[in-house]
Amino acid sequence: MNLDRLLDHLGEWLRGTGPESDVVVSTRIRLARNLAGLPFTNRASPHQKAEVESRLREAIESLDLNHPLRYVGMTEISTVDRQFLVERQLVSRELATVLEGPRGVAFDERESVSIMINEEDQLRMQSMRSGFDLDAAWNTIDQIDDLVESKVEYAFSDEFGYLTACPTNVGTGMRASVMLHLPALGLTKQIEKAFKALQKINLVVRGLYGEGSRALGDFYQISNQITLGKSEAAALNDIRAVISEVIRYERLARSTLMREARQSFQDKVARALGTLQSSIMMTSEETMELLSAVRLGVHLKMLGDLSLTSLNELFIQTQPAHLQKLMGVPLDGEERNAARARHLKHKLRSIGAE
Repeated sequence: MNLDRLLDHLGEWLRGTGPESDVVVSTRIRLARNLAGLPFTNRASPHQKAEVESRLREAIESLDLNHPLRYVGMTEISTVDRQFLVERQLVSRELATVLEGPRGVAFDERESVSIMINEEDQLRMQSMRSGFDLDAAWNTIDQIDDLVESKVEYAFSDEFGYLTACPTNVGTGMRASVMLHLPALGLTKQIEKAFKALQKINLVVRGLYGEGSRALGDFYQISNQITLGKSEAAALNDIRAVISEVIRYERLARSTLMREARQSFQDKVARALGTLQSSIMMTSEETMELLSAVRLGVHLKMLGDLSLTSLNELFIQTQPAHLQKLMGVPLDGEERNAARARHLKHKLRSIGAE
């Protein structure tokens, strides 16, 4: 598949149109499943992995869905294309760069559904929604799970539930993950306190690209840890209650900033925008931090000419693989930094950001 066509639009998780989108970037629900009678991915031979890929690809491509899923084999695309799919949250870093052998991903044109084959588990299905929308994400992936299960037999235990490669996923196999933008909690020095409270109730905090990734630009993923002994509905209710509180705390922190340090924060936003508009070189990390400040400025109505959609386009287009695909050539680190600065300057000028 030619992935260049994905450059023309934003994936579902970056649309910026969902509920509570001033704080919540996206909601994702993932299910882990394996086939009965076949070794899990980490114990499977290349032949067995190929059999799993063939069986699951056939099942997925035959699903009766309103938006058909298209399959991409990881061994059939370039390193840049694999990283491109990671940046769009369609595959994990493990599927793209760590695992070997037959493996791939199927996703729809809206990029609201992604199904990975031969990841840590043989089947990792995820549904993504813009904003805070657990119910819509769950309803979609639950339906797809039922459809897939009508075509293949899952590894399942009456005692433990769905069997998975990692014991932490046994049971429902469900991970609900909410990506939040929490700059005000960071600026008011309340972020660590909030995260310690989350850990006490078995929620985990990760960076932008999930497990093992760093938090950049005040973006964090919060997800459930417990999948055994708790129903999907109970787990979703738990995370719904907690995320609602985090949203409230972030908004209170934003109000505090506007009340007690408005001029200082306006200066921070203006400097961030000015740097993005004028730099000759720009790293990914710098871009994320500066766009984070500008994003908060947009939500606090300090930048009337800049939309969240435009910012989200900059956010994704300045990622390393996206930049290389936009430029049409491979770029080393320094070349990417220069290209990123040019792209930011051009895009901000074209939308009249001031």
